[in-house]
Amino acid sequence: MKKIELEIVALSHSITQTHSYAVVLGEVNGLRRLPIVIGGFEAQAIAVALERMQPSRPLTHDLMKNFMLAFSVDLHEVIINDLQEGIFYSKLVCSTDNDTVEIDSRTSDAVALAVRFGCPIYTFDNILDSAGILMDDDEKKKKTSTSVSQTDQGTRDDLKKLSLPELETLLTEVLEQEDYIKAIAIRDEIKTRKK
Repeated sequence: MKKIELEIVALSHSITQTHSYAVVLGEVNGLRRLPIVIGGFEAQAIAVALERMQPSRPLTHDLMKNFMLAFSVDLHEVIINDLQEGIFYSKLVCSTDNDTVEIDSRTSDAVALAVRFGCPIYTFDNILDSAGILMDDDEKKKKTSTSVSQTDQGTRDDLKKLSLPELETLLTEVLEQEDYIKAIAIRDEIKTRKK
């Protein structure tokens, strides 16, 4: 299978799960977005690395990077290689002078390490087809950011009150606003109704 490179385009509060965040990965030179719900600690670790902040003491992912570098282990790439029951699975492709190994990882931890090592993040078409959101060309031309942002606290109950055409219109509107987290909930509600 051909690997598809992704980049981080947003880090936002999740409207689908309390005390959670979502990292939104975008297809490099493409129109698809892959939103992944992550925990608050991992969101903080990603944000710290993206903003190139230097905490007074190393965070867990900084410690992991320091440990790997001390023993001459390099992280070459992260691959989001599976999606089962809404859970993403990833692997770290690491090497030493003598060997290359693939290590199972939570996707949030893999992304946090990828940011620290400056290595690429990949996935496959079947994962983007299953869990991704497609943007149109006009939306792609808008500037994306890698900042932490607040989202409206919409609920699934509110979405259930809308008709299918209203949901599709709302999905277009939130995608235009680049509110990918809200788009996830709307997309899921649309998929549920079309089954």
